[in-house]
Amino acid sequence: MKQFIYRINGQEYIVAVNRKDESNAEVAVNGTNYNVELVNDQEVTLVARPAAAKPAAAPAKGGAAGSKAIKSPLPGIVVAINVAVGDTVKKGQTVAILEAMKMENNIQAPADGTVASIDLNVGDSVLEGVSILSLQ
Repeated sequence: MKQFIYRINGQEYIVAVNRKDESNAEVAVNGTNYNVELVNDQEVTLVARPAAAKPAAAPAKGGAAGSKAIKSPLPGIVVAINVAVGDTVKKGQTVAILEAMKMENNIQAPADGTVASIDLNVGDSVLEGVSILSLQ
């Protein structure tokens, strides 16, 4: 199995080639499996993709130097970001909402602070441990 890390528009994706023959391959992008058709020996083109799914964002290091990342506690889809960079937040304030298993989960600030960065967008799929935003 070969594994690669690709950066696309600032997001990192972990791509593993699990199986490959002359014309097809099975790859995993951040843990989601795809069957792909080989165009030639050096490139693959995605031909199958789960309906309405985006590749999950790879775990990020999170925000600016000296900041504390607020990380996703579970895999899901970002349905709301309730703050902007520069906003002051209080401990316990809902800063984002994730949908997982058809339930909305409030992501709360663990401490008082100022939003230093927002690392994801509404609609992004995230894995557990991915930085959503960071506080200073």
